[in-house]
Amino acid sequence: MKYLFTVLILVVTLIGCATSKSAYGPVKVDATKAISVSAMLSDFEGKSGRVEYTFEAPLNEVCSKAGCWVNVDKGNGETFMVRFKDHFTIPPTTPVGTPAIFHGYAFQDTVSVELLRHFAEDAGKSQEEIEQITEPKFTFGFEADGIRLK
Repeated sequence: MKYLFTVLILVVTLIGCATSKSAYGPVKVDATKAISVSAMLSDFEGKSGRVEYTFEAPLNEVCSKAGCWVNVDKGNGETFMVRFKDHFTIPPTTPVGTPAIFHGYAFQDTVSVELLRHFAEDAGKSQEEIEQITEPKFTFGFEADGIRLK
């Protein structure tokens, strides 16, 4: 009986170690509340302040240095950046195209030249491309406090 219990503990431990993590951030994402990117953008149009959403979309780009942000396609070829609250991260090796469900807050954002250059560096842009960034960008932003990779 003692032997069986030991084997059972070993098997459970091995299964737990082999399971990859798919949820990140301080908030647990409720997938049943997820809407499409287009539905979120449509609902947010004309609003101000921070508005809470849970949406689903594939990853278009992942920060290659630390996994501290991702880009998501708006559905029209343009992208928006999802930054992670309190700088939690996902694996930087997460493949582009990975479906994800996000929870967090949409807002209108002014991104400084300094931060745009930092993001360009994280994305592996050349020094020449980084130096060409000379003006802030006014854009739709999203701060996720939870993400679940599918």
